[in-house]
Amino acid sequence: QVQLVESGGGLVQPGDSLRLSCVASGFTLDDYAIAWFRQAPGKEREGVSCINSDGTPDYKDFVKGRFTISRDNAKNTVYLQMNSVKPEDMAVYYCASAQACSGGVIDWGQGTQVTVSS
Repeated sequence: QVQLVESGGGLVQPGDSLRLSCVASGFTLDDYAIAWFRQAPGKEREGVSCINSDGTPDYKDFVKGRFTISRDNAKNTVYLQMNSVKPEDMAVYYCASAQACSGGVIDWGQGTQVTVSS
């Protein structure tokens, strides 16, 4: 059974750091791209970052220089390191699998909440 499980969310203050994890099971992570999306209350889900199977990353402008995506295929895990977190980063973060960052989503995780508050 294909599964993506996010973890690492929580309550942080503006300027803090947080690392999200996405653990994949039921398929070989090596062959897939993994993307991070987020959805804030009252807003549409939006892409944040993606990493292709060859390790090349892609970032939306609003997280460039602050977030870093990485993958550890041996652990079937993709990480999203979030630095200099801002209040507007508060959202439920989802990871998703795809054939490539340019392609459509295949499977979704259940999400992890990131709350930013001073």
